Amino acid sequence: MDLLTRPVKPLYFRYLAACFGSSLITSIYALVDCIVVGQYEGPDGAAALAVIMPLWSMFFSLGMLFGVGGAVLMSTARGAGDKERGDQYWTMSFIGACGAAALLWVALFLFRDELLTLFGASAQLLPLARKYVDWVTLAAPLFLIGQLLSSFLRNDGAPQKATLAVIVGGVFNIFGDYFFVFTCDMGIAGAGLATALGQVMAFLILCTHFFSKKCTLRFCKVDRPLATLARVGVSGAPSFLMDAAVGVLSTLFNNQIMRYFGSDALAVYGVIANVTMLVQSCAYGVGNAAQPLLSTNYGGEKYRRVLQVLRLSIGTAFVLGAVWCAANELFPTGIVYLFMKPTQAVLDIAPEIIRAYAVSYVLLPFNILMPFYFQSVMRAPIALGLSLGRGLVVSGGLILLLPAVVAPAALWWAMPVTELALAVGAWILLARSRRTLREG
Repeated sequence: MDLLTRPVKPLYFRYLAACFGSSLITSIYALVDCIVVGQYEGPDGAAALAVIMPLWSMFFSLGMLFGVGGAVLMSTARGAGDKERGDQYWTMSFIGACGAAALLWVALFLFRDELLTLFGASAQLLPLARKYVDWVTLAAPLFLIGQLLSSFLRNDGAPQKATLAVIVGGVFNIFGDYFFVFTCDMGIAGAGLATALGQVMAFLILCTHFFSKKCTLRFCKVDRPLATLARVGVSGAPSFLMDAAVGVLSTLFNNQIMRYFGSDALAVYGVIANVTMLVQSCAYGVGNAAQPLLSTNYGGEKYRRVLQVLRLSIGTAFVLGAVWCAANELFPTGIVYLFMKPTQAVLDIAPEIIRAYAVSYVLLPFNILMPFYFQSVMRAPIALGLSLGRGLVVSGGLILLLPAVVAPAALWWAMPVTELALAVGAWILLARSRRTLREG
């Protein structure tokens, strides 16, 4: 197999280029929406899209639950020479993703306003958020299943196809945003329509892989379907929690911001949330590039190659974190102007908020990479613990406690403190894991 024999460094950078582009373009869906809507609707538009942010986490976290969870197990099985078992993981992952997509679709149709209110929408912001979500709801299952297909295509030797899909969808979304929002004068509803149509196009391109001679994904009869699905869920839980936590944290932030600061600060957080999505997308690109190489070589007991991939991935993560932090520390006001036509009230508070939050970007890519690594070497409990700690336990507690115990402005330091605490813990666990691999 290529992943077991080809030189590690060029193989890693080939996968990194494909996965980095794929992950980054996916986040551009929301990024371009925020820029265009912020320019058309002003700070209220940016605030409304901050309210919608948890919805993206629902889509992508469920896609990663079945996509990354199943793909890791499939690659490990194939690395050990058991393709039939790998096909069973693919089959149950697809069935599970379709079931989750159907449930999510029904929930959006029946409880749209209730969900948006839970996410932090005020009476002023709810009509704007509703206009966007109405269009996105129509394509909701494709976001989830598309995430699943991207994960499996990368593990089936077709990372370029996954990248092509999101590039085409993202480019359409960019031009569609301008056309529908400004030319057709649809405002925020036009951004929702462009996003939905972009995902339809991306999904259709992903599906062409099944007509390719290179496709080795096969549906098959599963011996113990519930047990297999459960194992996929356990394997994918760290990635699921890592992405779902973004939605939980966005909801907590939205509500805390409206409690202590108001809609101007929420508009600034809308900018932060989109920049953070870009940083996380870069980190997911590193994790997604490393995962097929790590899991396949771990399954094939090529532990030296596993350590090579790990070193390259960690180096990439720290470089990305430093670059993103520096950009936000140096140009906070310019970033605000990129995303909206700000009022003076927004400009007065934005630099301090952005600079405080941006400190977290230094360690964020490393902390996202670590669950990918521990998943890939069959240490799902450790990956799950790191994801829970970063995404819910530590961060959630700090978001709730810091503004109440220290001062309202301490809210913006919740994520830097979280990333530091988790990075220390992850490094200690990583050192033990590396020793085990060397001894093996």
